[in-house]
Order: sequence, then structure tokens, then C-alpha cells
Amino acid sequence: MKKEIHLISPRGFCAGVTRAIDVVNIALEKYGPPVYVKHEIVHNKSVIEELKLKGAVFIEDIKDVPQGAPLIFSAHGVSKLVVNEANEKKAITIDATCPLVTKVHVQAKKFSSQGYHIFLIGHRNHPEVEGTLGQLDSSEITLIENTNDVSLLKTNFEKVAFVTQTTLSVDDTKEIINQLKIKFPKIVSSAKEDICYATTNRQNAIKKYAIGCDKFIVVGSRNSSNSSRLVDVAINAGCSDAVLLDSKDELDLDLYENAKVIGISSGASVPEDLVLDIVEKFKSKYDVEIKNFELQKETVSFNLPKNIRR
Repeated sequence: MKKEIHLISPRGFCAGVTRAIDVVNIALEKYGPPVYVKHEIVHNKSVIEELKLKGAVFIEDIKDVPQGAPLIFSAHGVSKLVVNEANEKKAITIDATCPLVTKVHVQAKKFSSQGYHIFLIGHRNHPEVEGTLGQLDSSEITLIENTNDVSLLKTNFEKVAFVTQTTLSVDDTKEIINQLKIKFPKIVSSAKEDICYATTNRQNAIKKYAIGCDKFIVVGSRNSSNSSRLVDVAINAGCSDAVLLDSKDELDLDLYENAKVIGISSGASVPEDLVLDIVEKFKSKYDVEIKNFELQKETVSFNLPKNIRR
């Protein structure tokens, strides 16, 4: 059976991921290996392995960073505590936090200074969420993961505001926000939503095009929040057979024997060559026609941190 592969765009690297990877590569050129990175710079196995080969060392505990060594904060952002620990180590710190995550940090601190109690909508233990929670004292901010958490909230707050993780499901987050607004009619939020443009664009593209596919593949790593959400979006859009694959090595071609139309997209931290490798693997067994579907072009870019600019 001849197969159509529908390549859905936007997909792949967002501006924040491109910037974060560039930061590590430039730091390696500037300081030489090893360069230490707090948490995986982005959530993609292939990217991490490539940077490790160049001399990047990924750590979770600042205690593992030698005194005075170069230390990069990942795109997900870090807490105030981590920044303080890095300063105590006299580390050469380079902040690769995505500017859109920094925007959430700034907004949370602004709300706090204005006397609001803040609800953070996000996934527990995700590094971005830990970084945002860590901007404030625990008494000032409460994590909300789902609508059930909203139902358990007490209503004795005088002033409340909410911010969100940048890589959430747009639809799920709207549902939580609606419940918050019912419970707290005077709740306030950022002027613009916190879910980033790349997350929204990739979800909207899959929403539009997945319904015409028999099967759908999202290329991305298991620990990538935005990639995992894309699988959910494909299923909710009408393609019930959607999977997350890290690379071509996880692709079992026999499972696609009866599929005529196969949709493929990728998360915001995924190199395009991983998508092309999967396409080539399909070509090795099947007669394949490639069709491209692009919802919109992305032109966003971010400046590098000042202390790492060439």
C-alpha cells in the first residue's frame, strides 16, 4: 500500500531552544570543556548526548560544580536558591533561561509585590515549575495541576493571580483557568497568556491536520512536556493512534502496514534530522509520498545572554 506522510509544521526547535543550545556551544568555545549545565539544557536525548561529547557536563546538584567553573542555567529556569548556591561557588554563571520563562518569573514576582497570592498552573517536579515556584516563598505561591486541585482551594485569599508553565496543553489549561475564574471572580493574570508561542503553534497545527491521519507520530523525548502534550492533542483531534518516539530506533514499521496516511510532527526541543531519519526509515520499506502542511511560519528569535555574546 502506498503511504502518504504528512509533515506538520511548525515543528522542531523554538527560539528558546535554539538560544539555549547556542549558549552551551559558545561557552564551550569560550571557556573550553568542561562546561557545567544545571539540568538538561533542553529535554531531548539526542541534543544532550551530542553536547556531552563536546564536553558539557549536566548536573542536578550545584555541589557537583567545581569552584569558579562555568555554569549554565538551562532553558527551563532555576530558583533563587540555585542562583545563590552558584554565587557561593563563585561560578561563572550564564543564564540560558528562555526569555518567555523569565517573563513568567518577572510577572509572578510583580504580583507578589502587589500583595497577590499566586496560583501556578503546571506539572509538579517539572524543572520549569520548580524554577518558578522558587522565585517566591512557599507561602506566596500554590501549584495547581488540575481542576481537582482548584476544587480543594480555600477561598479566604484577599487578592489572587495566576501564572502558568509555558509548555502546557492549551485546552487543559483553559479548563483550569475557567474553574479558577468561577471560584475567584476577581482573579487576575498576565496581559498575555504564559503558554509560549511555539507550544501553541505546534498544538494548533496538529489540531488542524491530525484528523486526516490514520496514525500520528510525535518525535520527542519522554521527559519533554511540550512533546508529550502534542500526542494528547493528536488523539483529541481525532487521530486515536498517536505515539511519542525518541528516534527512528523506536519506530516499528510493521505497525504501519495498514496505515495509508501517517502524520509526523515534533516537539520544540527536537532536531529536524530526527524527523527526517524517521521519514527515511519509512522509505526503506514502503512506497512513500511526502506532503507538507504548514499552519504558519515562525520568525521569533532571542538575543544571547550579554556575557556570552561573541
